[in-house]
Amino acid sequence: MVCSLYHLGPKGNARTRGRSAVSVEKTMNETKMIPEDFRLASYAFDLPAAQVAQEPAARRDGSRLMVVDRSVPVNGAGAVREARFADLPDLLPPGALLVANNSRVLPARLFGRRPTGGRVEFLLLTPLPLIEPQQVHGEGDAPVFEAEVEGLLRASKPVRPGQQVFFGPAAADEADTGAAQDTPAPSNPSARMDIPAPLASATSAARPAICTGASDFSLAVLSVGEFGRCSVRLRWRGDLAAQFLELGHLPLPPYIRRPDTPADRERYQTVYADAARTGSVAAPTAGLHFTPEIRAVLAARGFRWAEVTLYVGYGTFSPVRCADIREHGMHREYLEVPEATAAAVRAAAAEGRPIVAVGTTSVRALEGAAQATDTRAANLAPFLGWTDIYLYPGREFRVTGHMLTNFHLPESSLVIMVSAFAGRERILSAYSQAIASGFRFFSYGDSMLLL
Repeated sequence: MVCSLYHLGPKGNARTRGRSAVSVEKTMNETKMIPEDFRLASYAFDLPAAQVAQEPAARRDGSRLMVVDRSVPVNGAGAVREARFADLPDLLPPGALLVANNSRVLPARLFGRRPTGGRVEFLLLTPLPLIEPQQVHGEGDAPVFEAEVEGLLRASKPVRPGQQVFFGPAAADEADTGAAQDTPAPSNPSARMDIPAPLASATSAARPAICTGASDFSLAVLSVGEFGRCSVRLRWRGDLAAQFLELGHLPLPPYIRRPDTPADRERYQTVYADAARTGSVAAPTAGLHFTPEIRAVLAARGFRWAEVTLYVGYGTFSPVRCADIREHGMHREYLEVPEATAAAVRAAAAEGRPIVAVGTTSVRALEGAAQATDTRAANLAPFLGWTDIYLYPGREFRVTGHMLTNFHLPESSLVIMVSAFAGRERILSAYSQAIASGFRFFSYGDSMLLL
């Protein structure tokens, strides 16, 4: 299997893992036999570092919007237009139903210490609503709970089963600025982002001080897997969400090369994020551009609005490592399509109104639910559960008619998804124009409307 041997960089150059020249030549020849739409290197592009958005636009709706019309030939007149996100009500198909992901980002990154004083970083991966706490002792206002969860651990020395980590308020004069703060951004951010441990990002650059000793919040390591993934037993007093809200940091993506700030607590959430749906470790970024005013205009013009919940996992940042993208193993995410949303989709289909998915996470929720229940837009059923749906060229979109999305990483499952929806050549052509026109990319960047 080619993906177990190597992967390709953005220029198509093989990155080998200590393999001989003969082996490299063999795998290169094997790659040439892969159809172009299934070849990972076909989804590479060069992006100037300056166009990787490090901060959100001054106004949510002040971002730019690229409109891509799939009914027009790739290089035909009107195939691509440039607009502002504030123009969205004028650009959507009349009467469309917009389906958005209402999950809320949890400040899921914690900085703690071992009993010896060594610093440890932990990122919770289990969606908060799926954690099953067990009360172990304590009465009244301060009971103590435990629960087994999945997460990512990073430390200067290997973390082993049985070890403990304590979390608590910052101790004076113990801040650790960390080396990553002084690490320059890569000159070519389109290069593969193979991060040995997914926590190795600049968001951990300015680590806050942590106190040791007795704590109302701690973990014990149960098992350790690859790339820092682990099973741990959390132990806390009171409300778990409150502990994360007090002590946690927003897990900004690896390409945002700065620590999170208080402003991110507001801007890295959609205005319609539901507090009861807190648990994502990444924002559904296509929704970051919406404002209450735009939503009011949409409603006044007869556009419908429905919501799904998909708890975005850190796997959304995991690179595709297989030279043949069909061999990629997709991560799982937990989702809910409630009956009210399924009914809204069925009604739109019956009335001939277009269905617009707001973001790739909404696409994944709708298509994952349709796949799990073997339905389509006309008979979409409610669904609650996990999906590992992987949408690449040749895969069918059963529900999604149009898509609003941001610009995605090269050679990622997300750029593969939008290419499956609109065509690889069309997407790469639009991305090329976006780069030439100075559009900003990724989570805090500009947006694209696929009609």
